[in-house]
Amino acid sequence: MAGTARIILGIDPGLAHTGWGVVEQCGSRLGCVAYGCVATPADRPLAERLLKIHHQVGAVIERFRPSCVGIETVWFGNNVTAAFATGQARGAALVACAEMGLAVGEYSPSQIKLAVVGEGTAEKEQVQYMVRHLLRLERDPAPDHAADALAAAICYTTHETGRFA
Repeated sequence: MAGTARIILGIDPGLAHTGWGVVEQCGSRLGCVAYGCVATPADRPLAERLLKIHHQVGAVIERFRPSCVGIETVWFGNNVTAAFATGQARGAALVACAEMGLAVGEYSPSQIKLAVVGEGTAEKEQVQYMVRHLLRLERDPAPDHAADALAAAICYTTHETGRFA
């Protein structure tokens, strides 16, 4: 992309899978730089899993040098146990961001859906389609957690600039 670009990291936290996505913004144009997922084995101790998330998110930050981060907040729903696990993973990722002094925008799932699709109750498939469209990708990003992380990064750009790509 020509001109001054900004690199945004998006994070979709989860204890089993923490998605990450790196988006480049140049004016109103967005592009996908990279995306992936940090997977932690369920048979490992909690502290070890959180450390892996912290280290791997830190490695993504070191590699791509984002200036800011969009991260999804925890949604409780009916499963409080899952929400606590997600909150712990989110904390591990946030510490990695804080260590690098990054600006962080925190968004609820409905805020992210609203920013990407235009509807706060959009289905996962609609979010994936719009992520693919906005970032000009040939196919939906996979796994789902990476697509959600890219959506969080896109949400950061819309909250920051107030406009869509």
